[in-house]
Amino acid sequence: MRNFLWCFLCSFVLLSCKEENKLMTIKEKKEAPFIWEGANLYFLLTDRFNNGDTSNDVNFDRTKETGKLRGFEGGDLKGITQKIEDGYFSDLGINAIWMTPIVEQIHGGTDEGTGITYGFHGYWTKDWTAIDPNFGTKEDLKALVAAAHKRGIRILLDAVINHTGPVTPVDPVWPDEWVRTDPTCDYTSYDSTISCTLVKNLPDIKTESDDAVDLPPQLVEKWKNEGRYEQEVAELDAFFERTGHPRAPRFYIIKWLTDYITEFGIDGYRVDTVKHVEETVWTEFRAACDFAFNEWKTNNPEAVLDDNEFYLVGEVYGYGISTGTSYDLGGTSINYFEDAFNSLINFEFKYHAAKLDYESLFNKYTNKLDGDLKDFGVLNYLSSHDDGEPFDPKREKSFETATKLLLAPGTSQIYYGDESARSLVIEGTVGDATLRSFMNWDQMASDENTQSILNHWQKLGQFRKNHPAVGAGVHQMITESPYVFYRSYTLDDYEDLVIIGLDLPKGPKTLNVGRLFEHGTPLRDAYSNQDVVVENGEVKVDSEFDMVLLELK
Repeated sequence: MRNFLWCFLCSFVLLSCKEENKLMTIKEKKEAPFIWEGANLYFLLTDRFNNGDTSNDVNFDRTKETGKLRGFEGGDLKGITQKIEDGYFSDLGINAIWMTPIVEQIHGGTDEGTGITYGFHGYWTKDWTAIDPNFGTKEDLKALVAAAHKRGIRILLDAVINHTGPVTPVDPVWPDEWVRTDPTCDYTSYDSTISCTLVKNLPDIKTESDDAVDLPPQLVEKWKNEGRYEQEVAELDAFFERTGHPRAPRFYIIKWLTDYITEFGIDGYRVDTVKHVEETVWTEFRAACDFAFNEWKTNNPEAVLDDNEFYLVGEVYGYGISTGTSYDLGGTSINYFEDAFNSLINFEFKYHAAKLDYESLFNKYTNKLDGDLKDFGVLNYLSSHDDGEPFDPKREKSFETATKLLLAPGTSQIYYGDESARSLVIEGTVGDATLRSFMNWDQMASDENTQSILNHWQKLGQFRKNHPAVGAGVHQMITESPYVFYRSYTLDDYEDLVIIGLDLPKGPKTLNVGRLFEHGTPLRDAYSNQDVVVENGEVKVDSEFDMVLLELK
């Protein structure tokens, strides 16, 4: 039996490597490259994370009483930068941060039966060229990106091309040649998903149009009052002369969004409402982002982090990893990855995490990502800002949430407060407001159970960040009971191999590592922070935990 297991393990190694015994040659620990497919991404609502500057909390007379959690709460760019510099994200193993849109929001509020709501979430754009003063300034964004890059953390902003903000008494509708205000989408066909408004009073940009349009008069007036009209027009003239694009609505917005790449050096965009825009638009956006990113790299060679391309992850609502590369939109099959997105948000992960055991979950994902999704990625999440059915709404399974999310193949999306059991059930809220409470910093500082949860997320997050094999590598089970598996990853001359054990006995435990590591190889269990040595194909760990994360020492 022992000889059979030995040969079985050898076959695993050979299946995952092009050269015989390749994994056995990994003798030294090298610095891990940043790989988007295995990144540990943190998603936060800019207004709800940390208030770094109380002087910018109220602007544009946004002073009316709102529905619960439907007004600005004070979070801003300076607050995020403070946490970056304090090491909060680094301690959590985060190597990418996605923030909700920071562009200037409508000045008024709406009331659709939820109480007055302001654009605190960032998705109700008034001016793509300006940062909303509630979030901060361009200098604040520049400082945030610099602080993040200094610590190896990439920055994603959130791109909205589909719609403007709602119409209010102080926010007029954009001209007819720019937007449609009806019909409302019914999602029964391709056209009724795209050529329509997502909801009532959310004007839809005519992204299909190639007709030249003039600037909206409200923008012209605004820019003149701010003393920057001539500059903005000159930049637009240069953009359209360089690209040859018609002065159609979508190209204005693409220009405004890509300016954040060339000016600030952001590393990617999460793109909103992807399936509500013609797929050809995303190919155009991809090309514009690539041009802008290459221009920024050329102009800032000392600040370039690596040779990764600009990252685009799309929100195709309802897309799941089981779909592969094609998505059925009203009878039309669309490949959003082709010439556009590196990755798509995976809306299936919460269902798989709930129904599948660890091995079934991990095996399903490695097969898909190493199969028809090879060279692309998915962004897994278990709670989010607009998903009313999160994996663990009452925060009763915070440890399991971390283990499944952070050890699953694919890119992980931690929603702010996942790591601190921030409540997702807030009394008195309506709709998705319950998902958007302010970050529970006080609870984290004072509650021992919350600190224990955070510690678990930190250990797994650090391990994931340090090992691309965890998220981007090939998964293979070693033994079913106890449950032990390995992940392997190779990129050029970089090789990464880790062995992970879950649901192990507390106290002394033995892991069969086969021929994955040679006899005498010094390893470290990153979970219990103890050193071990491979002896006769086995590793013995004595810890109070039921988890082992083995890496080269």
